[in-house]
Amino acid sequence: MRKPIYAMLAASVIVSYAMPALSRSVMYDHLKCKPFPKGYTLWVHHGESIGETSTISPISISNIVQDTVVVDDQMQNMINDAFGVEVHANEVPIESNAEKEKNASQQRYEEAKEYYELSREGEKPLYEGCVKYSRLSFLVKLYHIKCLCGMTNKAMTMVLELLKDAFEFANIPNSFYEAKKTITKLGLNYEKIPVCPNNCMLYWGNKEDEEKETCKICNTSKWKSKAKVGAVGVSGDGNNRKKVPAKVLRYFPLKPRLQRLFLSSKSAEDMRWHANDSKNDGMLRHPRDSEAWKHFDLTHPWFASDPRNVRLALASDGFNPFGMMSTNYSIWPVILIPYNTPPWVCMKHTSFIMSMIIPGKKMPGNDIDVYLQPLVKELKELWTTGVDTYDSFKKEMFTLHATLMWTINDFLGLGTLSRWNTYTGLACPSCNIDYTPRRLPHSKKWCFMGHRRFLDQRHRFRLNKVRFDGQQDMRGPAKMLFGLQILEQVQNIDVTFGRKPDKERPGKRICGGRPTQGVNQQWKKKSIFFELPYWKDNLLRHNLDMMHIEKNVCDNIIFTLLNDSTKSKDHLNARKDLKAMGIRPDLWPNENGRISPAVFTLTTNDKKRFLTTLKNITVPDGYSSNISRCIDMENLKLNGMLKSHDCHILMEQLLPLAIRATLPDDVSAIMIEFCSLFRQLCSKVLNVDDLEKLQNQVVLTLCHMEMIFPPSFFTVMVHLVVHLVEEVKLGGPVHYRWMYPVERYLGILKSYVRNKARPEGSIAEGYLVQEILTFCSRYIENIETRWNQLGRVDDEPINEIQTDSRVAELFPRVGKSVGGSSYYTLTPIEKLQAHRHAIQKYYSKPMRSGARSTSEVDKKVHREFPHWFCNRICNNLDNISGSDKNILISLAQGPSDKVRRFTAFNVNGFKFRTLARDNLLKTPNSGVFGMFGTRSYSSNSDAQMRFGGVPYYGRLIDIIELSYDGFKVPMFQCKWANTTNLRGIKTDKLGFTSINFTRLIHTGEHEDDEPYIKASEAQMVYYVDDEKEQGWSIPIHLKPRDLYDMGGDDEIMAPIEPYPSQNLEHTFSNETTHIQLARMTTDDDPETSTFNDDFDDNNHDMNL
Repeated sequence: MRKPIYAMLAASVIVSYAMPALSRSVMYDHLKCKPFPKGYTLWVHHGESIGETSTISPISISNIVQDTVVVDDQMQNMINDAFGVEVHANEVPIESNAEKEKNASQQRYEEAKEYYELSREGEKPLYEGCVKYSRLSFLVKLYHIKCLCGMTNKAMTMVLELLKDAFEFANIPNSFYEAKKTITKLGLNYEKIPVCPNNCMLYWGNKEDEEKETCKICNTSKWKSKAKVGAVGVSGDGNNRKKVPAKVLRYFPLKPRLQRLFLSSKSAEDMRWHANDSKNDGMLRHPRDSEAWKHFDLTHPWFASDPRNVRLALASDGFNPFGMMSTNYSIWPVILIPYNTPPWVCMKHTSFIMSMIIPGKKMPGNDIDVYLQPLVKELKELWTTGVDTYDSFKKEMFTLHATLMWTINDFLGLGTLSRWNTYTGLACPSCNIDYTPRRLPHSKKWCFMGHRRFLDQRHRFRLNKVRFDGQQDMRGPAKMLFGLQILEQVQNIDVTFGRKPDKERPGKRICGGRPTQGVNQQWKKKSIFFELPYWKDNLLRHNLDMMHIEKNVCDNIIFTLLNDSTKSKDHLNARKDLKAMGIRPDLWPNENGRISPAVFTLTTNDKKRFLTTLKNITVPDGYSSNISRCIDMENLKLNGMLKSHDCHILMEQLLPLAIRATLPDDVSAIMIEFCSLFRQLCSKVLNVDDLEKLQNQVVLTLCHMEMIFPPSFFTVMVHLVVHLVEEVKLGGPVHYRWMYPVERYLGILKSYVRNKARPEGSIAEGYLVQEILTFCSRYIENIETRWNQLGRVDDEPINEIQTDSRVAELFPRVGKSVGGSSYYTLTPIEKLQAHRHAIQKYYSKPMRSGARSTSEVDKKVHREFPHWFCNRICNNLDNISGSDKNILISLAQGPSDKVRRFTAFNVNGFKFRTLARDNLLKTPNSGVFGMFGTRSYSSNSDAQMRFGGVPYYGRLIDIIELSYDGFKVPMFQCKWANTTNLRGIKTDKLGFTSINFTRLIHTGEHEDDEPYIKASEAQMVYYVDDEKEQGWSIPIHLKPRDLYDMGGDDEIMAPIEPYPSQNLEHTFSNETTHIQLARMTTDDDPETSTFNDDFDDNNHDMNL
């Protein structure tokens, strides 16, 4: 044989070797019958490790590892997965051709050397006699703590020096540098590609370009300029130093990173989740349920035939690595997100793949295609030829292919990647050129009205001139263009990449890339993504970002309602635009430049009520930031800048509450409906059948807003709302396509910048280390890692040995107590009430007697069931058998009088606290909600029982743990508002439910009361004081984090309904009646009738 049978080198692709004489099966049989001799030499430099023992005799194994103390299977599995070495008994790798074997010999030698060195580190004990830690496992865990806790390199070196000094006998590295050399052997590398300083070209792709010294377009030198002659600190031999490129692109190859997802036994199964757990129930839960995904499968069935083929999204945005607004520096990372994985993995930053780091200090603009060349080349190869990959889940080789589904970016990033001009009157990429731009002459900005075109052709609004822009609108809706149609528009655009030097560039805006011919006003170039063979077939190519749209729309609404002097969209120039358009004469300015406040403008008293509502709102722990910090009650305005998530909470939860107490009912209904639309669009699960109705609501709401708000209000960000429903149909829930996870990840990347002189290098090295540690953390046990890191609400019950499986089924352990506990003795009434609710599932056989009416029987069952249940079980013990016997005996005996009492309990994804503990904190976590079946009668003489689900709202006053013989049941004691009649609950004409806690029910004073519920039945709400009616509170329902509705039958989450529909068809329904758009000036608000004539709205169109 020309090669030893075990010369399997540690390559990224498993290979086997052709044997000229014997077949593989014959050789395998020979080896089974006659094992290798005791003195067999290990071919360690050919990739064979000590772990490869499947066919070596037991005697030889003992001889080889006799000095090895630590046997850590997880560490060895980690090393095998990192290097692509799969060692299992009776398993032979797939054959490979000789060409691959010949070309990669040197690389595999280096990999084999590193593999052997790491294997030795994994078998070397931390110290003599240690069987728990190897040197490698200790180092990996220590390094993981460093990265997880943000320790500096200096701190890590000091810790290692201290440990080395304290434990001289331990095999501990001397410094952080030595430790890093060991850890980085488990990682992947990245490439440094020199770039022209003017973004003209990459010195990459072919040998001729790589060897160039100057740019072939602008003739700028590839290298940094030399130090000035006579400069301080410059030595005479400076000319002999290695040249440094002036600009460097750091590119992270995609193929080995995708291969590692399948080489790792921990992640290979997740990569086929999208196909294994698919449910065709008409619900959108994941991009796999979307039209774009299904259309791609139909267009390219060969790709869809293997669920392991990877579908990617590309996200990119610029950020300032220094965190200082005074420093103008922008780095653009390009991130890839695999969509194959389940929702609880997919959008976590641990699943993100860094593709490249585009260097600053200026944004790439039109030249971004220069930087994307390596990625597009690799994507084309992954589409056409693929890459041989080992699937550790299926234990087989396969050819891995990958596709790019779409991009995720803010509106500015969308323009950068697609090169659609987002600064003109045709800024909407969905409408494309099928839009009539309108320029406001006085506001000097583009206006995006005309949403009547999306209504039904027979809708009455289409013929109405007076209430809209003075014209009828009979146009059909703008249709989103297909990829082929866009390709025709950009086909003849020729662009020369690169930017002129600063002194030659007259404008301030830096776009890069100079079109030379065939260009129109909108398209700046043909996107490089059209080089991908499938890109033109994708239904959705560039996503509209819900995060930034919601942020900008929220700013428009709030600052316009408050009549902010700098950010309001209703100002003197906006009123002059109305006059120029000849519409809404009651809002025109008079000769003195004074104008009447609009119907949506808040008076001084309304502002106080509006801001007081927002300021007094306190939300549960971890729900949002403290919005009240931005409220200035003295000047009646919002100070500072609202963050995107603040606007998200305001739009979907809080703004409707403040509006209903201040604006006229018609205006309130329009704004509440608008906020409700965002709440529905941001749902984690959407019904496909409801989306058409939702689209009609969006269009109708925008049309009603056109009736009351000035044209300057309708920036492109407001207009883009009309296209969001269509994108949900195409791409699935917005949680997979918005910028929130990407922006948070950019914050993580910013934290890697320790050397501010080299921010790109710091980010690249920091990412490599995090990539290694994320991979290693899958194999680490008994320590907190990125994969088992506890969430903000840790509600996993403490594992206790449960001997009776039937007990575990009927009374499973749920939730986890927080903090200390105390012991308490229940009163007889408390014990009865809690015990009765704990055994309520056994009410199925009531004590019926022919002499009693239904009402009497039901009441008697409720009162006396625990006593009857106990007697029934005790009298029939001999007739009870099976697994339920012990449970029934325990229930019949009842719980112990002694219970454990807690002040906080985590369950169902919520952190509950008692009201007494809540009063000491600013975050309310004591609100409880539940739907419970209730038996009721119209009167005492009514014999017919009625049963129905009744919503109960309460506040948590006590948490106890009932102790039965063999199991425990956590219970919540609540103060319940009386929601069975109008004294405790009511709904106003806008659909808001209010609760009155001065009217209570089930107080616990009577034996029939039910103040207790099981902890597992509780959902969390928080209450907002109603400014319109004192003593009443409006409940706001919450959705737990990290719980996903995947269509199971045992859902934990109660559905969160949007605010009730306002039925806008009946708002302003009388066509002949004039709409009062101007509010009469009142004595308490004299300032609203004047506006600053110098107001300039140009800088507030898009807050990107």
